Amino acid sequence: MTSENSTSHDTVQPRPVIGRLPKYAAGKPPAAIDGLQSYKLSSNENPLAPLPEVIEAIHAQLEINRYPDPLATKLRNALAGYLDVPAEDIVTGAGSLGALNQILATFAGQNEDGVPDEVVYAWRSFEAYPICIETAGASSVQVPLTADGRHDLDAMAAAVNENTSVILLCTPNNPTGPVLLSDEVEDFIAKVPSNVLIVIDEAYQEFVRNENAVDGIESYRKHPNVVVLRTFSKAHGLANLRVGYSVSHPEITAYLRVAATPFTVSSLAEDAAVASLANIDKVVERVQSLVDERERVVAGLKALGWVFPETEGNFVWLPLGANSAEFAALAQGQALSVRGFANEGVRVSIGEVEGNTRFLDLCSKYPKGPGLS
Repeated sequence: MTSENSTSHDTVQPRPVIGRLPKYAAGKPPAAIDGLQSYKLSSNENPLAPLPEVIEAIHAQLEINRYPDPLATKLRNALAGYLDVPAEDIVTGAGSLGALNQILATFAGQNEDGVPDEVVYAWRSFEAYPICIETAGASSVQVPLTADGRHDLDAMAAAVNENTSVILLCTPNNPTGPVLLSDEVEDFIAKVPSNVLIVIDEAYQEFVRNENAVDGIESYRKHPNVVVLRTFSKAHGLANLRVGYSVSHPEITAYLRVAATPFTVSSLAEDAAVASLANIDKVVERVQSLVDERERVVAGLKALGWVFPETEGNFVWLPLGANSAEFAALAQGQALSVRGFANEGVRVSIGEVEGNTRFLDLCSKYPKGPGLS
């Protein structure tokens, strides 16, 4: 029996780091407003349903009572043909986040001497990074973004020391949107010791249209310490099925497979991803329609006088600072959910045309937008 005077030592407690971790905040659903169709613009989801061929593949998968292939062989073979890389260089995971967790579990943590590895990354970036890094036992080294929402690669290189084990490069950067350029990444890699793993997180790669943007697969071909993260959640519209993967050289994948959680990609998810790759031309066409919408939204915001970072993802970043919560609440009042980051800004996903138009209308009436007098 527990007495009123019991201390925390009398109850089960998590590791101390858990109490210090930020909480991951998923995008909220939109409010239900009479007379208005609700639109969720808070989670960077693809608003388009998967291809009919993908739905058919999902319906055809009946062996739910069986464990999936732990190596996702069909998917890795399909990706090998699509990316022109060896299948052995691909390790699947539960989304790109699952693939990242495998990397961190393998290469970042606390060493036998008790000194934690350090993981260097830009901030603000993907909000799961600090959670994943510190859960793995490593230490976060956050390098502030530049004023225009870009990675400060010079400062990131300067932050590398003898304890650095992994560097994360998020391109396009979530939530701010800018993409890393090929030349600057090559220069950055040249400054980093070859025993430091460089992870290029390309969850939004299919939405990039900048011809000078870095291509993670090309970087991996050149550098044995580069790992690429990609996902089927965004462009392919399979977020609910959790299909991601990493691409790296055999001396890295051999260790990743030791730490990989078995059976993370279900047979249903694998078949869906394979079917989507088999119809990649249709996927590309759909992605282009979302890029066109992104460009319409960007042009609309610029016409209103809003100032914000260049975006190559399926979202835009509004650097609203202290006004972020107010704007997010106003959006909810218009049956739009957006992703607010307290005192920093608001990320708005590119969604259905009507939802995007309503968002632009809200911006036209909001007097405190960045750049407005």
